[in-house]
Amino acid sequence: MLQWRRVMIDHLGLIIKDPNKIIPFYEACLAPLGIKKVQDQREWRAALFMIPGTRGFLWIGAGATDQPQRLTTYFHLAFIAPDEAAVRAFHKAGLAAGGTDNGTPGFRRPNCFAAFVLDPEGNNIEADWRTV
Repeated sequence: MLQWRRVMIDHLGLIIKDPNKIIPFYEACLAPLGIKKVQDQREWRAALFMIPGTRGFLWIGAGATDQPQRLTTYFHLAFIAPDEAAVRAFHKAGLAAGGTDNGTPGFRRPNCFAAFVLDPEGNNIEADWRTV
């Protein structure tokens, strides 16, 4: 498995429109990559995701109901996969959880095996495994 000694980002927050659709989607498709939902933040209509035992986390939420509607935009987010099987499992889980195929599992470059799924709000989510 590819491991980093240093990471540039401590955490990342994604603003979404519908947490009832999006949070279960990420919970399903990130599980094969070892990324777990570790906390619900109901007051923010959000959840925290992380790899247990690591520091960095991903916050996904819509914000409090009394906050003004936040601007959302489409994004591309790629996750490191430990192997080819995890990329395939990510893709399968993403489709089963309501995502749309945006690139079936396969080699994109000689050393990069990846798959792409659009989440239910149209964001492009990727899992990739690097052979070197």
